[in-house]
Amino acid sequence: MRRVTDSSPRIAAVSDIPPCAPPTPDDTGATWTVTRHADVRAALVDPAFEVPEADPGPPGTLAWLRATVARFSGPERHPPRRAATLTVLAGLDPDLLARDAARLTVAELDRRAGRVDVPARLARDVPLRVLAVRLGLADPAAAVPAVAVVAAAYQPGAGPAAVRRADDAVAALVTNCPSGPDESTAHRIGLLVQACDATAGLIDAATRHARSLPAAVATRDLLGEVLRLDPPVRATRRVATVAAELAGRPIPAGVGLLLRFDAANRDPAVFTDPDRFTPGRPALTFGAGAHGCPGERHALALAAGVVDVLRDLSPRAGGPPRQEPALTTDPKEARR
Repeated sequence: MRRVTDSSPRIAAVSDIPPCAPPTPDDTGATWTVTRHADVRAALVDPAFEVPEADPGPPGTLAWLRATVARFSGPERHPPRRAATLTVLAGLDPDLLARDAARLTVAELDRRAGRVDVPARLARDVPLRVLAVRLGLADPAAAVPAVAVVAAAYQPGAGPAAVRRADDAVAALVTNCPSGPDESTAHRIGLLVQACDATAGLIDAATRHARSLPAAVATRDLLGEVLRLDPPVRATRRVATVAAELAGRPIPAGVGLLLRFDAANRDPAVFTDPDRFTPGRPALTFGAGAHGCPGERHALALAAGVVDVLRDLSPRAGGPPRQEPALTTDPKEARR
């Protein structure tokens, strides 16, 4: 395992990152870890490797939400659901999201006399409140804690107590959403949940790293490089729906793949001096292929609106931000 611990301009990693190597099975052979940039990208775009599909549940529950959004949909249901999500996103102007996020950040700083816990009060709350307003929720402030509860149990594998809390939160969010078809409501809630922890993690990491960077580094460049070096989402999962091949290795049908964005983003075969902050280098963190994040521009706009203000008015933000753990799409991996 490789640990990056030296100080900026080399960016400290948030946890151990496996070295880049050919796809490797675990002891049981049920899950293969994929770390090289080319292999991760190949798995993301290969239709033989699909996102694990969620089981359905009663309307207005967490299971219903998972089974209705594009995020956990199989190959037959995914295209129309992704198209519906893109339709919702088309009504959200990224420039307006950034402007709203900046205004709300300033207002929050002023309201609290500049003493703000960035992860708790800005990184999560501001993007969610802005997005909830733009998505037409009746009570955007009430949506924020409900979305956080759902996000904590969103990935399959959450415990029964977390699922029960999430069921109640989903029901509250359904009531909070504008009236419309069930799938439209699910898409709105899904966008809020997807934006919750990932956008908060990006803002938190960017705020920490910005403290040691020149002001001349544009916020968009800062965010792009943070996504590569300190990604808020460290990994994602795929399942081989048929026998396939990856990097010349046979992958049996039914095998799971753990695609490590954090390792692929530092692949020395792709990036010269991969642990050094160098804006303009591509990251795989938003994914690729059919399941690539449809809200990439919107997430970056929300993050930029907050981070721009914090960079311009850093003395108002008080002490150094608290570091949040990096996220993964699998709760078990987050605990590793």
